[in-house]
Amino acid sequence: MIEKTKVIRWGILGCGDVTEMKSGPAYQKTDGFKIEAVMRRDAGKASDYAKRHGIDKFYTNGDDLINDPEIDAIYIATPPDTHKYYGLKVAQAGKICCIEKPLAPNYQDSLAIYEAFAAKNIPLFVAYYRRTLPRFEQIKTWLDYNSIGEVRHIRWHLSKATTTQDLSGEYNWRTDSEIATGGYFDDLASHGLDLFIHLLGNIKEVSGISLNQQGLYSAKDAATACWVHESGITGTGSWNFGCYEREDKVEIFGSKGKITFSVFENEPLVLSNEQGKTEVFVEHPENIQLYHAKQMREHLLGNSKHPSTGLTGAHTSWVMDKIIGNL
Repeated sequence: MIEKTKVIRWGILGCGDVTEMKSGPAYQKTDGFKIEAVMRRDAGKASDYAKRHGIDKFYTNGDDLINDPEIDAIYIATPPDTHKYYGLKVAQAGKICCIEKPLAPNYQDSLAIYEAFAAKNIPLFVAYYRRTLPRFEQIKTWLDYNSIGEVRHIRWHLSKATTTQDLSGEYNWRTDSEIATGGYFDDLASHGLDLFIHLLGNIKEVSGISLNQQGLYSAKDAATACWVHESGITGTGSWNFGCYEREDKVEIFGSKGKITFSVFENEPLVLSNEQGKTEVFVEHPENIQLYHAKQMREHLLGNSKHPSTGLTGAHTSWVMDKIIGNL
């Protein structure tokens, strides 16, 4: 727990695209947070980012940022294959940390990161920000108020067309099996599965089939899965990244109704039950991680518990590994 007047000075390790609008400004807009420094290996890009975002310092070496005595917390926004490397260094330095999702490319590395912070009792957050978005809090409210009765089953289908980059053969770390075994599944499905765990509780059993149908890159491009939550709610999912059209549809089936929504599209949430059909539109904030950052501050003040921690992030990694076949 920190003092209410304490300003947490953050350092961003890897100030790439995700930090431009999604996360960086969210930290800057959170009372009690300040981005003190950023790091990127390319000095020109690091300097440019710092200048554009009004940040005082920049580094080209991760160790220099992590060990800066004027930095209280580190946000790791590098590709997943470096999360363990940097995460363990941050834990060793004894600093608060938030790591981009997924926590690591596999469960074993995720567990190692979680245990390193837990051993020192240092707060570790994971940027599964959908857990804090008002859009999905509305769904949680419907579930808490039994608006569809007892929840029986959840079903998600996500498909996307093959991208121009995929067809060109141009390198993309998101489809490099050495970094992301599941390809786009790791990057995208992790968001939805983590959200479902938040809404419906931990998953106790899961199995899946994954493969590469297109042969365009080394990672997987298709997967299907079935699972059961500890509560007994069943679930199924299918993800394919070489289909004719994009589709993102989740259905939660209950004994007295159904909730339909999209994980990624900012479309209306639909509640169907005995009272009829209700559509609710909840707009995303300009900076999508705003509520995630604000709730980290509340957690550090001791006012509430953040819903996305190292423990929850590791559980999501376990589910992902079971589907892809890494476990």
